[in-house]
Amino acid sequence: QVQLVESGGGLVQAGGSLRLSCAASGRFFSINTMDWYRQAPGKERELVAGLPSGGGTSYADSVKGRFAISRDYAKNAVYLQMNSLKPEDTAVYYCHAVFGLGRGTKYDKWGQGTQVTVSS
Repeated sequence: QVQLVESGGGLVQAGGSLRLSCAASGRFFSINTMDWYRQAPGKERELVAGLPSGGGTSYADSVKGRFAISRDYAKNAVYLQMNSLKPEDTAVYYCHAVFGLGRGTKYDKWGQGTQVTVSS
């Protein structure tokens, strides 16, 4: 069974930093994409940062210049470095990945979510 386990959330003051980690485990052939989403109370889940299969990175406009996504292929992990945090960054952050299971089969998986709270 494929799993995504997140860590690194918490409470931080505005202007502070946090680093989220997400590690994949289980039986899979490949990891096609890994992304970070977030969902604030009363709002829809939104893409924060992504690593598209074609290469490069993508960021929501609201986090550009403050957040950085990176991936460790050897550890099957993805990270989100969050700097200059603002109260509006408060949300549950979810790791998301699309796995290749072989023979063209793909599997879409979400992590359990980790709470990030930024106090003013």
